[in-house]
Amino acid sequence: MSDALIRHEPVTETPFVAQGVRISLAPPMQRHTLRARNAQDLESLLKVKIPRKIGASEGGIMCLGPDEYYLRSQAGATIPTGEGLPVAVADVSERSICLVVEGPRASEVLMSGCPLDLSQFAVGRAARTMYETVEIILIRDAEDRFHVEVWRSFSAWLWMAMTMAARH
Repeated sequence: MSDALIRHEPVTETPFVAQGVRISLAPPMQRHTLRARNAQDLESLLKVKIPRKIGASEGGIMCLGPDEYYLRSQAGATIPTGEGLPVAVADVSERSICLVVEGPRASEVLMSGCPLDLSQFAVGRAARTMYETVEIILIRDAEDRFHVEVWRSFSAWLWMAMTMAARH
């Protein structure tokens, strides 16, 4: 019974390294989806500035749609539930994992399965998109470093697809 309480990651914790690219599993983190028609309600709740432009990110909060935000924070962090405010807050920490794709070929590997033109994707930008047939949230952390949020149930396949692309 105690085995059920041990966290098992769906992909290896050993980074994949190929010429010009490294793909690794990010450490566990808290993830929350946030919904609010009025961003000021979320600012009141979280006591931080909320990005207003779709695709913008600030302080671990990404604006993914007109009323949709995604918050990533340190593992174990808690946030208020929003009781009494016209907002929705859902902890989705166990739903997803994050793969880090970095190196001079990071954009090339990601564009092998993603329709976005990453040469036009600024540092700090975030977007919900696809890698082949899998929905991901893509965050550009640096010129040659991306975070790829993916649902756990698709992560083993995504790992295989991206490492295969990196080998070529």
